[in-house]
Amino acid sequence: MGPDRDRGQRVKLARYRRDAKVARALVIMAHPDDVDFGAGGTVARLVRDGVSVSYCLVTSGDAGGDSSRATPEERAVTREAEQRAAAAALGVSDLTFLRWPDGRVEVTLELRAQLARVIRTKRPDLVICQSPERNYERIYASHPDHLAVGEATLRAIYPDARNPHAFPELAAEGLAPHVVGQVWLATSVGATMVVDITATLEDKVRALRCHVSQVGERKGLRKMIEAGARATAKRAGLGPKRRAESFRVVTTG
Repeated sequence: MGPDRDRGQRVKLARYRRDAKVARALVIMAHPDDVDFGAGGTVARLVRDGVSVSYCLVTSGDAGGDSSRATPEERAVTREAEQRAAAAALGVSDLTFLRWPDGRVEVTLELRAQLARVIRTKRPDLVICQSPERNYERIYASHPDHLAVGEATLRAIYPDARNPHAFPELAAEGLAPHVVGQVWLATSVGATMVVDITATLEDKVRALRCHVSQVGERKGLRKMIEAGARATAKRAGLGPKRRAESFRVVTTG
C-alpha cells in the first residue's frame, strides 16, 4: 500500500483539517500491516487530534509473505500480536479481528453482516478502508483481499449498517442502525484529500517496524516510506519539506 501515482503531476486536493464532528473513527482493512502502510501517519494524526480510533482486521494474515515454516495458526497469532504492537505505537488499543482466511476473502453477505455488526457496535463518524478499485499501475496495491474488503465495507456502510431491516439478527442483539458520515478510501486511484503527516511520519515508521515477520529484514524501509510520503505531498502542493498520505473522500451521511 502507498500513495497514489499520477506520474508526478501536481493535483489539487483538499487538505485535512480537524473536524469537531468526527469523534470516533473505525479503520477496516484486510490484513495486519495494511493500516500502517496505507494510513499509519493519518491514524497517528487523528489520535493526536483527539479522535478515538478503532481497528477492524478482516484476516489475521495467516498466509502472509514471510519465509517461516510456521503453521497458518501460528502465523496468525504472530501477526495479530504484531498488529496490536503497531496499533499501540500509534495510540490505538481497540482492535477487532474477524479471522477470515488470508487470501480467500470474498464479498459475501456473511462478511457484510460481520462488518455491519462492527460498525453498529463502534458507531464511527468516519470509516477509513481500502479502495475496491484496482490500480493497474501498482498491481500489488490491489491484492484481491484489499478489493473485497473495500467493496464489502462500502456495502456494510450503505445500506447495511444504517438499514433497520438489514440483517435483523443485529437488531435482535440490540445493535441499532448507524449512519457513517464519511468514508476515506486509502490508496484510491482518484484521491481527493491529502493528510499532512510530517509530524507523524516517524510514528508510521515505528508502527511498521512492529510487523517483524513482514518487514523485519527489509532494508531501506524508512527511506521508501518517506519517499512516497514526500511525493504525495509534492503532488498536492504542500511543499518540499512536507510528507502526506492521500485518500478519496466519500460522503455517505
